[in-house]
Amino acid sequence: MDKEELNILIDELRALPHESEWVEFKINNSNPQRIGEYISALANSACIENKEFGYLVFGIENDKHQAVGTDFKPRAEKIGNQELENWLATQLEPKVGVKIFEFDYQSKNIVLFQIEPASNRPVLFRGEAYVRVGTYTKKLKDHPEKESKIWQKAKQIVFEKDFAIRNISADKVLELLDYPSVFKLLNIPLPTNKEGILARLEEEKLIVKRLLKYHITNLGAILFAANLDKFENLARKSSRVIIYKGNNKLQTIKEQAEKSGYAVAFERLVNYVNDKLPSNEEIDRVFRKEVRVYPELAIRELIANALIHQDFSIRGMSVMIEIFDNRIEITNPGAPLIDTKRFIDHSPESRNEMLAGMMRRMNICEERDSGVDKVITQIEVFQLPAPEFIAGDNYTRVVLYSPKSLRQMSKPDKIRACYQHCCLKYVSGDYMSNQSLRERFDIDKKSYPVISRLIRETIDSGLILEYESSRMYIPFWAG
Repeated sequence: MDKEELNILIDELRALPHESEWVEFKINNSNPQRIGEYISALANSACIENKEFGYLVFGIENDKHQAVGTDFKPRAEKIGNQELENWLATQLEPKVGVKIFEFDYQSKNIVLFQIEPASNRPVLFRGEAYVRVGTYTKKLKDHPEKESKIWQKAKQIVFEKDFAIRNISADKVLELLDYPSVFKLLNIPLPTNKEGILARLEEEKLIVKRLLKYHITNLGAILFAANLDKFENLARKSSRVIIYKGNNKLQTIKEQAEKSGYAVAFERLVNYVNDKLPSNEEIDRVFRKEVRVYPELAIRELIANALIHQDFSIRGMSVMIEIFDNRIEITNPGAPLIDTKRFIDHSPESRNEMLAGMMRRMNICEERDSGVDKVITQIEVFQLPAPEFIAGDNYTRVVLYSPKSLRQMSKPDKIRACYQHCCLKYVSGDYMSNQSLRERFDIDKKSYPVISRLIRETIDSGLILEYESSRMYIPFWAG
């Protein structure tokens, strides 16, 4: 913060009717132990009170909030051979952001500690957690109702609302975000001046204004960053495409990371992937034309799903699209929130509802409840093996396989296709039959016994049920 912003902030804090759970005024009481306790208490209380920061201010008297100045010089203080600031950092667990500002206010020396709120767990100082109770600093263990609120906050953290970068100028916002894409993708007119642009970005919750500076939210950065590398905590979230030679990972042909925000880069990413996938030449009466082996709509929807449903709390992992000769794998960080067998019928549960909502508004992904259904429909139209949905401990993977005849498919391939076809028919208001499954595999009536055997194997696996002895079939979850 510059001097003007610091002065505005002190005006705002002095205007408070009294000290609070997230603000403490002092004059010269600079005991290091007490300062550490205040930092712990203010960090924990700022979390409870939903404040962006807690503040410890030296040079403001407590009663009438008059600026009287302070003799405290934090950068001159030492604990043993350590500077005060470094010593405090070593005593706080977990690490919490603390910034110290020394400046003149009304010709008086002021010292301001700006303290980030606790996140995921209480902040301890020298092994003890503190909290503000009214204007007093108390041990947190003596106030379990406040401690439980901090742990509850940890469960309620919304990735999109958190900040990717703080305290930057308006010009820096417009440099870091590809703001013309915001207006183009949302199909709204681009304002004619900077103030109008910033106001709309704030309205869309892509940025937040604080005093004279701006914060860019994770929602704004992950969707509209001109370059994700400029955002330290999101740099590793760039989507990656890796093309391998053959059917394994022994030899990489090419690897590419998409550095722009997801919304900015989405069409480019999907087109790049589709261009790298195999195609077949088809000849009609007049022209030859290239026909994709994999349906473009399915590729588009699965990439969008991977971006939306990833777990952003998993560091060092990003959405990865791997292309092999015989398949394509799309992987995102985070285990699925629902059973993979229920992907077709279950209402999707997203970790990132704001992100999903914004991408739907931009027509990047399908409306809620329709995505996987359309993927399976396209797979059947293209006569491909059923996709495989895999749940790992910290990832979700979808595998699309290149064309195989029924004879070439393994038993698990066939059972998976039968189950998915049955689900698709049911959510479409219909029932699977021997005939519908033959049509799905594009085989004739003489293969009736082959399909009957497959249906029986799928029933035995517990995935489908016969519907009222009518030679119609429904998924296990519909029985």
